[in-house]
Amino acid sequence: MALQNKKFVISKVKCDQVTRFEDCIAAEEPLEIRVVFGPAGQRRSKNLSITMRTPGNDRELAAGFLLSEGVIESPSELIGFESGGPVSAGADVGNTLFVELSESVQFDPTKFQRHFYATSSCGVCGKASLETLRNQHIKPIEETGQFDRELVFELPEKLRKQQGVFDVTGGLHASGLFSFEGDLIAVREDVGRHNAVDKLVGSQILERTDQSTNLSLSRHFLVVSGRASFELMQKALVARVPVLVAVGAPSSLAVELAREFKMVLIGFTSRDRFNVYAGEERIR
Repeated sequence: MALQNKKFVISKVKCDQVTRFEDCIAAEEPLEIRVVFGPAGQRRSKNLSITMRTPGNDRELAAGFLLSEGVIESPSELIGFESGGPVSAGADVGNTLFVELSESVQFDPTKFQRHFYATSSCGVCGKASLETLRNQHIKPIEETGQFDRELVFELPEKLRKQQGVFDVTGGLHASGLFSFEGDLIAVREDVGRHNAVDKLVGSQILERTDQSTNLSLSRHFLVVSGRASFELMQKALVARVPVLVAVGAPSSLAVELAREFKMVLIGFTSRDRFNVYAGEERIR
């Protein structure tokens, strides 16, 4: 489903002139993600999260979110999706998504009590802790080879050229997946930067033809249109993407995460400059 935008009549003020016109605004609506789990005959559903998102690619968003939160480890653990709940005007589906998990998934609802609500700007509240990742026994990303610095200069512009909805609304974050050779794999947009990454990772989960193994995106770049937060670094880590390239600044916790888990973190990236906060030895 294509991303949605809405039209509003607005006023543009320039000096002493006022012009009224119809403008396209990026849509923002809540999505409730509910998981269906348990053994046969005892299946039940549980509200896992409510996030403010741009409607579209909701299945990818849910799949990426479930991976980054440690609910699933491989595509084979996702059985199916079903949309429900009220349908907003102009929308194709409701704002509730049921995600059915395999019976083999050991899902403990009590571990996810904190995920009641996530805004489009801040992501999942309460997740910004390196200790949480350590307790999940997530391993550092091993050496994945070097890449050329000239390639990094090109990535933000390549991402920007693929932001179709941003061109219309000017109000969306984007995330892109590129190979170490500079080939574009996929781009996703959303009003929330964390949602854009979840949609991107989710797209790779749902497109895999071999669902028997864990997701691995080694020798790839994750490129984001804004800043590099801890949460985005965490999502890259769990998806095993070794390099995050941001147009904006990183947070201190993002730098600490990148260094501890042997990732590459690049910020303030443009056509002729970038800063390296972790993993400089992998850039030639």
